[in-house]
Amino acid sequence: MFAYLSLLALGQLAVTAVVVPIGHGDTRPQASTGVRALPIATSPVGLSQAAKAAGKLYFGSATDNYHLTDGPYISILSDQLQFNQITPGNSMKWDATEPRRGVFNFAGGDEIVAFARKSNQLVRGHTCVWHSQLAPWVTQGNFDNSTLQQIVKDHTTAVVSHWKGQMYAWDVVNEIFNEDGTFRQSVFLDTIGPSYVEVAFRAAREADPSAKLYLNDYNIDGLGAKSTGVVNLVRSLKSSNVPIDGIGLQAHLIVGSLPPNIQENLEQFTNLGVEVAITELDIRMTLPVTPEKLEQQRKDYASVIGACNAVKGCVGVTIWDFTDKYSWIPSVFAGEGVALPWDENLERKPAYDGIIQGFTGQVLYK
Repeated sequence: MFAYLSLLALGQLAVTAVVVPIGHGDTRPQASTGVRALPIATSPVGLSQAAKAAGKLYFGSATDNYHLTDGPYISILSDQLQFNQITPGNSMKWDATEPRRGVFNFAGGDEIVAFARKSNQLVRGHTCVWHSQLAPWVTQGNFDNSTLQQIVKDHTTAVVSHWKGQMYAWDVVNEIFNEDGTFRQSVFLDTIGPSYVEVAFRAAREADPSAKLYLNDYNIDGLGAKSTGVVNLVRSLKSSNVPIDGIGLQAHLIVGSLPPNIQENLEQFTNLGVEVAITELDIRMTLPVTPEKLEQQRKDYASVIGACNAVKGCVGVTIWDFTDKYSWIPSVFAGEGVALPWDENLERKPAYDGIIQGFTGQVLYK
């Protein structure tokens, strides 16, 4: 049996070393071996507290409307020391906001924005234009080029205008690249061509000049063909005076398999004159969970957060919900999960300490 040691200095906060033996006072289920209990986090510092002390704008979480009836969950999500930013997981997507052409429903998004405002939290809008979760009328309408351009403009304008002045940022376009850096096939690309991206960004800027406008995608966390595609597009947009303020790296990652050059990639993006953010972070593992996998996950979270911390233009981090209780991973990746800093019982895992380590540079475990 071994112990975890927390040593943390954060601004004016000095914390006495705390030793927590594994299994001592831990009533959670045993690991699959039935021999050792699972380790827990020990840091007393909040995640957004650590992020702001490191000079970042926010540390946030995604959430969804059906979560807002869960009292214990809400008590954590609304804690500004933990989260000072919220992203609606689904209620601002096209199928939710414009289920029929010209007929808009903002109720779900309004609920989450009201929750965030009550808790004095920033909101990232997600998302204006995406090939997935489209209302069927968009894909089945057989619209011509000019009509679909107008639809993209009208939809983006309506959604962004509705929350004008209430959003820190918008994911204007989402997941538009293939792995080789070419544009992903979609009704927008097939009908309009790549210029649909410009249409959406210009409409978003006109609708809310104060919101940061982002391109958001996955598997652009490290250097590679897909990241190069992002670089080339951003350069092209900026050369044409298309308003783009940021690049969002979703960072849906795998324990023990991080890209080795995340910081270099972030710097490549910020050198384009835009800010960057980690927008949907989770780090999943193959089940069953073990103490060893949780330790590697802690290190991986520390590495990702540390990369953002080292890059001035990386303004913040959002995890894709904070608890395994509401993670999307098990429903998509069979036999995988346990991807977030809180477990299904809302207990903090070693990943939590890894996030603090990434922001502070302190050694948490010995």
